Amino acid sequence: MLRRAKTLITAVILLVGLAVGSAFLPVPYLVASPGITLNTIGDDADGDPVIEVEGRESYRHEGDLSMVTVQYAGGPGRRMNILTVISAWLSPTQAVLPEAALFPPDHSVEEVSESQTLAMDESQTSAVAAALTEMGVDYDLRPVVAGVTEDAPADGVLEAGDVVLEVDGEQVADKGEAAERVGDRDPGDAVELTVERDGEQETVEVTTEEDDEGGAVVGIMIADDPDFPFDVDFQIEDVGGPSAGMMFALGIMDRLDPDGLTGGHDVAGTGTIDAEGKVGGVSGVAQKMVSARDEGAEYFLVADESCSQTFESAATGDMEVFKVEELGDAVAALEAIKTGEGLSDLPRCGPGA
Repeated sequence: MLRRAKTLITAVILLVGLAVGSAFLPVPYLVASPGITLNTIGDDADGDPVIEVEGRESYRHEGDLSMVTVQYAGGPGRRMNILTVISAWLSPTQAVLPEAALFPPDHSVEEVSESQTLAMDESQTSAVAAALTEMGVDYDLRPVVAGVTEDAPADGVLEAGDVVLEVDGEQVADKGEAAERVGDRDPGDAVELTVERDGEQETVEVTTEEDDEGGAVVGIMIADDPDFPFDVDFQIEDVGGPSAGMMFALGIMDRLDPDGLTGGHDVAGTGTIDAEGKVGGVSGVAQKMVSARDEGAEYFLVADESCSQTFESAATGDMEVFKVEELGDAVAALEAIKTGEGLSDLPRCGPGA
């Protein structure tokens, strides 16, 4: 009996030890928390304008048009333990999601970071294009190599900054057309690219390879490089991704509008933007709304595609939330906010949205 009792006690101690130890083992989850807000028509921490226009008359106005962010904890090399994850899961302002949602297993942390930085850069370019389109200002586009994948067919042949002028001898007008022309062949076939580098034209031949979806690629990241009639500079640090696009576009329009867009009100929002002004959905809206509320926002603009996320936020009911599908919808919402007329007619997120 004594031997059995000792065995049982030992087993219990081992089980308790394993349970306690496992609670501190790292797990593959991320915790999303409310991040920083940044007024796109204000100044950064150094006192510089977040958005600055050069080459065209611009203006400064009262009010806020704030971009909002999500702060992620965890990930490869910095995983959290299960107790921290459970605590976040129980929190009304945080969310828990699989590590793979932000860090796909077939991509390194460096690749994800580079992708997020590129997405931010592209969102700023698209925001300028959308703002000018909304204001009726013309501009031109040209596809440019934004990056070259290491050991890809284009590595050592093409360089970041190369402007793609022709594919197989035919002119291309933008990145979509360039990508379509390159992909219009079987993997392993060659493609002839005419590029402009340092002011000179050069024609190169690259053998394509197969991508994850079976298409033909040469291993470059390509972006539209617009030729705007004036310069727009952004002072943004340590923030990646495309979700501030809509607020960037509104911030640019406010800079260019003598009367401003907000009427002095504090407005925040989130949504991607394309060059035509289409506002796209984003993740982390529930946490972004908390950031906006805590910074005193009166109104929140959200992409129609993200409406369902607003009901999960601890800030629901603290701000008036308007949904938008196009940049023009956001401008109309700001006009109603500014004048106080037509607010009740603005589209809001509702059941089934």
